[in-house]
Amino acid sequence: MAGLFFVTAGAAWAQSAAQKPPQTVKPQVEVPAQAQSAPVARRDPFDPLVSKQRPGNKVSERLPPGKAGLVISTLRVDGLVKAPSGMIAVVSNPRQQVYFLREGDKLYDGFVERILTDSVIFRETSKDPFGKPVERQVTKRLHPSAGES
Repeated sequence: MAGLFFVTAGAAWAQSAAQKPPQTVKPQVEVPAQAQSAPVARRDPFDPLVSKQRPGNKVSERLPPGKAGLVISTLRVDGLVKAPSGMIAVVSNPRQQVYFLREGDKLYDGFVERILTDSVIFRETSKDPFGKPVERQVTKRLHPSAGES
């Protein structure tokens, strides 16, 4: 009887061993440190060199309120006032809203550089097609001649 027990126990052990698949150890592949991508100040080769939008023409849909939302190219000089504190320029935007500007007032795309008795000089900042910042001086006259805006 003892012999029969060993035979059946051995057969059961052989079947359980045959049913379990052998466990294989998969080798882990390590990525070298130089192959990992890190943020580098490189230009995306698929970005266009020249931007699609024209600089200065595209104005943000949501401009800040007040003087900070005035775009120099859209302003019209309506009057100039000589006050004891200095010159004041009366300007209006395309929506016919009137603003009083003094020298040094900051606007959306620049600031008021100087106010004269017949004109206002603005310093406009924009970007060229390559994204480089560009500054230019814009003079708006009280009574523009033909061809001036």
